[in-house]
Amino acid sequence: MAYAGSAVLEGDAAAFAAAIRSLVNNPRFSDVTFVVGRERQEVFAHRCILACRCQTFQGMLCQPQPGAQEPWPPQTPLVLSHVQPEVFLAVIEFLYTNSVTLNSLIALEVFTSAVEYGLVDLRKLCVEFLTGALSVELVCEALQAAVTYGQMDLQQHCLVFVEDHTREVVQTRGFHELSGVALGVVLQSDRLAIDEPDLIRAVREWAHVSSVECITEAWKCHALRKGRGAPSRLYQCRRGTQPREHHSYLQ
Repeated sequence: MAYAGSAVLEGDAAAFAAAIRSLVNNPRFSDVTFVVGRERQEVFAHRCILACRCQTFQGMLCQPQPGAQEPWPPQTPLVLSHVQPEVFLAVIEFLYTNSVTLNSLIALEVFTSAVEYGLVDLRKLCVEFLTGALSVELVCEALQAAVTYGQMDLQQHCLVFVEDHTREVVQTRGFHELSGVALGVVLQSDRLAIDEPDLIRAVREWAHVSSVECITEAWKCHALRKGRGAPSRLYQCRRGTQPREHHSYLQ
């Protein structure tokens, strides 16, 4: 209840942030323990912070233990075997401090966890980091994650990078591991910086019989100019295509 003449006065924000940060993975006063990854590393947390910061954790911690009626007891660890400890600790860091420490080795997995846990602000921070850290080796993995989770902002950043470095990207392991849908996103672009025969060879190295229909549809989309606005003509060569005599018949 607010009284007349009352005011909210702010204390030292840095000191407060440092005090909260000291609780990250601190067993003191912890009332929930996670056993994380193949290494089965223990991560200590405080359910009140997790519950107020993330609805997914709130639901997880409020669910009764199998065969019991009460919420998950403090002495019973929660096993998360599918996530790396470094990735989970980055998520915990964000929940406690609203900031996150990222590097190129874990950023994609932290992004994936942010999407799965419904942490919109963490997802945005990961997209911001990945956008600045894209490389020939990383871009296809990032594109695949963007396509899988429907993250159009990251997908667009990745596609622009692929368009500018196509010749190098198609030689990477990440390119050969793209799903048919993700490859279709690439092939629909008319700005790929690679000659068409070289692109065909790259796709043949990737190709699986079950994905031929997807590849055909993507090439058709490029040819009919459906990918980047209304067509000015039936067909336009991609940016990297070398000029050839028969191209005159396409005009």
